[in-house]
Amino acid sequence: MPLKARITNPAYLAQPASTMPDAYAEFKEQPGDDPDDVHFNTLYGVRTIQLNRPKKYNALNGSMIRKIIPRLQEYQKSALASIIIIGGAGPKAFCAGGDVSHLASSIAQHGDTGRVDAKHYFGLEYKLDHLIATYPKPYIAYLDGITMGGGVGLSVHAPIRIATENTVFAMPETGIGFFPDVGGSFFLPRLEGRLGTYLALTSSTLKGVQALYAGVATHYIDSSVLANLTARLGELVFKDYSDLRSRLLTISRTIEEFNAGLPPASPPLLAGDIRMAIDRCFEPSSIEAIISALERERDSPQSAQHVKDWAATTLTTLAEKSPTSLKVTLRQMRLGATWDTRDAFRREYHLAAKFMSHPDFVAGVSARLLHKPATKPQWQPSTLDAVSAEEVESFFKIEEGEEGLELLTQGRDYDRYPFERDFGLPREEHVEEVVRRGRGARRNEVLETMVEGKEGQIGVREKVEEVLERRCGVDEEGKVVWKG
Repeated sequence: MPLKARITNPAYLAQPASTMPDAYAEFKEQPGDDPDDVHFNTLYGVRTIQLNRPKKYNALNGSMIRKIIPRLQEYQKSALASIIIIGGAGPKAFCAGGDVSHLASSIAQHGDTGRVDAKHYFGLEYKLDHLIATYPKPYIAYLDGITMGGGVGLSVHAPIRIATENTVFAMPETGIGFFPDVGGSFFLPRLEGRLGTYLALTSSTLKGVQALYAGVATHYIDSSVLANLTARLGELVFKDYSDLRSRLLTISRTIEEFNAGLPPASPPLLAGDIRMAIDRCFEPSSIEAIISALERERDSPQSAQHVKDWAATTLTTLAEKSPTSLKVTLRQMRLGATWDTRDAFRREYHLAAKFMSHPDFVAGVSARLLHKPATKPQWQPSTLDAVSAEEVESFFKIEEGEEGLELLTQGRDYDRYPFERDFGLPREEHVEEVVRRGRGARRNEVLETMVEGKEGQIGVREKVEEVLERRCGVDEEGKVVWKG
């Protein structure tokens, strides 16, 4: 039986409430918290965290956050805890997001009191996400099922993120009058090209192995072996002097022991002509210019039919989103590219508070999630041209005296993910380096060099082949040449 989530550490409970450390008091169980919404378990050196609200698709709420943070802090200090694994209960979802339905209902019913409660919730959530992003021990996320919104915050900042055939990844916030939070300011702009901007604005989904190709996941295995993988990881023993990178490399090689290959007929979908169109169309820094670029793509006689169809679908998708959310999110993507992890979560805390006072959040959540069947939200304002540049900038302005978010860890922030070269598929810039360094190499030589460098990890060959096809040419001697 898994350990129940209720915090029972005698060292905490022995302290009178008046002297309980502030860092713990914030996460003290509150009336109405469900004692079973998170399960914790121990398997030798592995500590597992299982989100346990399957009927709600494991949607993250305050009760769950108040349990997870103290446990992560406890595991951080324990010499017996070597690896932390987070997953979700049930067959459908890892975590389908934060419990925004509850927040919107509270704001609709209680006004300012509901907004204060919502701001407190987002503060808790971002503290947890930042703790994960800066965690000093191996932290692994099983993205087995729906992984959206709040579930993304629990997973994408982990150095090892495992997708399965059940993975459904998306950031759906612009469709509910919100913005891609939970560290989306940091994660999304650092995806290749303009993939992050595209995913942020359109809420497009990545299913199964596509999450690996896009850089959302670092590994891909079949869901049927996750339990065996957990047991195998429990057998690992690290030297006391092993640093975090060496431990993660050992874990990564262990995961590859369970590699059964890619699903049949599963090439990268955001690739080739579509990927080039994404980079072209989502390069501008205004939504109006992005829409114009998509219209040109749709109407151009030079565009292939599948690109025309993609552009038309994307235009329809954007037209359904909150105009305010679209403009704020695009600005967020551009600014977030310059923020470190600390900046990202602290700035998102202010952005979330601004959105709680904007009518689109309640309108979007009510129409999309609370009404059965879902209805079309009534956005205010309803058109892009009614959202001024001054209105957009007001979301990013921090008022004098406005309370900031106090994060739980200090001194471990970064402006690039520290292990992005070690785990996951090679990025385009890594392929470019090999091509330019190996001047005179043939295409198959570049490919084999990169596959060998990644120790044969699944997906590397397919990803590198796609990059070489899209970004490289061949000279008269048959040698590969990087374009641009």
